Amino acid sequence: MADNPTPTPARPRDAAIGSGLGRVLLLVYGIFALSASARALVQISTHFSEAPLAYLLSGFAGLVYIAATVGLAIGGERGRILAFVSCSIELLGVLVVGTLSIADAVAFPDDTVWSHYGSGYGYVPLVLPFIGLWWLWRNRPRP
Repeated sequence: MADNPTPTPARPRDAAIGSGLGRVLLLVYGIFALSASARALVQISTHFSEAPLAYLLSGFAGLVYIAATVGLAIGGERGRILAFVSCSIELLGVLVVGTLSIADAVAFPDDTVWSHYGSGYGYVPLVLPFIGLWWLWRNRPRP
């Protein structure tokens, strides 16, 4: 009589998003959603006229971080799409704003989350979208 162990059911790939590194990503995105949004709210409400472009970009970054956090939290196909789009926008934003803030410092008299590639936040805004996109790709549903 051959021993045929019963195969254990595979863990759904979507469950991996909310575990391990996925939980860390969710936590970091949540922190950035809160900090970027709070920063933008204070900047816009107290001294908007000093650097409107920078403060509006901070607000936009906060919205992107909120969307990424929600996408990672809800999971499923919709959550994955929302997180993927948010991480992609974040990557594009940090690269464009980072480059422009160095090339044209006059246009950015005050920093945003993405200024100088996120140097004010330890370059986490530059690294985070790469990790987020990699994590989403690595844990994508497979047939």
